[in-house]
Amino acid sequence: MKAYYRPIVQTDPSRPDHALTLAGGWAWFSEVEVLSRHEAPQRISALDLPAAMRDRLTAPRADITRLDLSQPQIMGILNVTPDSFSDGGEFQGIQKALRHARDMRDNGADIIDIGGESTRPGAEEVERAREVDRTAPVIKAIREEMRVPISIDTRKQAVAEAAIAAGADLVNDVSGFTFDEASLPYVGQHVLPVCVMHSLGDPTTMQDDPNYEAVLLDIYDFLEQQVEALVAAGVPRDQIMVDPGIGFGKTIAHNLALLKRVSLFHSLGCPILIGVSRKKFIGTLGNAPEPRDRAAGSVALALAAVAQGVQVLRVHDVFETRSALNLWQAVSG
Repeated sequence: MKAYYRPIVQTDPSRPDHALTLAGGWAWFSEVEVLSRHEAPQRISALDLPAAMRDRLTAPRADITRLDLSQPQIMGILNVTPDSFSDGGEFQGIQKALRHARDMRDNGADIIDIGGESTRPGAEEVERAREVDRTAPVIKAIREEMRVPISIDTRKQAVAEAAIAAGADLVNDVSGFTFDEASLPYVGQHVLPVCVMHSLGDPTTMQDDPNYEAVLLDIYDFLEQQVEALVAAGVPRDQIMVDPGIGFGKTIAHNLALLKRVSLFHSLGCPILIGVSRKKFIGTLGNAPEPRDRAAGSVALALAAVAQGVQVLRVHDVFETRSALNLWQAVSG
């Protein structure tokens, strides 16, 4: 029977002597929740962990694209699309995109994530050539002006290759490297840093009655499988981020179940990225029908994720997130 180990994460200043530091970062744990598919959860002392799992949970995470993952990092979203759910059309064109990238950098973004295909529920696939035309010139312009790390948000190998050639550093694949069979071998051959995300189906169908046997464990198993495939292809484990894909083929209940126990994904031995910014369930629960009114709810969930040791926050509202994070860090130490 497979066991899953979730550190019960703390940031309290009163830390027991036997507590373990989580992933070389700002949080600690002294107990672990052991989950399985067929038995009730159990709590054990962190000292009773299997040695290999203890090492995975405590090992400091290596820098990825110059990001210091011993501290929370902010990934600013730059959509160069006409139809993204929150900001479609606002940043199309090199000058608009460059100005927004500059603003995000100045307001505290540690990395900028550039996407040329909307993956909102119901979105249609964009042709590869069009996606390249939207993203590669923007990446080139940003790279020529600033040193900030850049990720390309794409499901397609050809788009990723053009983005890397233009100056991008990391490939962020919302399909978890399952959409384009050429993507995984490409990043392995070129030893590229990646983010592997879970989504159920594709954007056109992913919100049509999504179902799981056990959402937390199902997504863990998928990410574990894809991490192992990436490692086998040549990507070092310490250059892989994992993202459970909040809102991608998930109901509100699924999203909340993942966020409540997101610390489980630390046991993959990889940094965790969370992208909840302005998503529909925040509007539903936070009484904010318009995406632009969801900054407060987005920040609340971002801080909850950081309290569980999540290393990277993918956000639209960079200034608000950085400001809140600075205060959270000052209080939590």
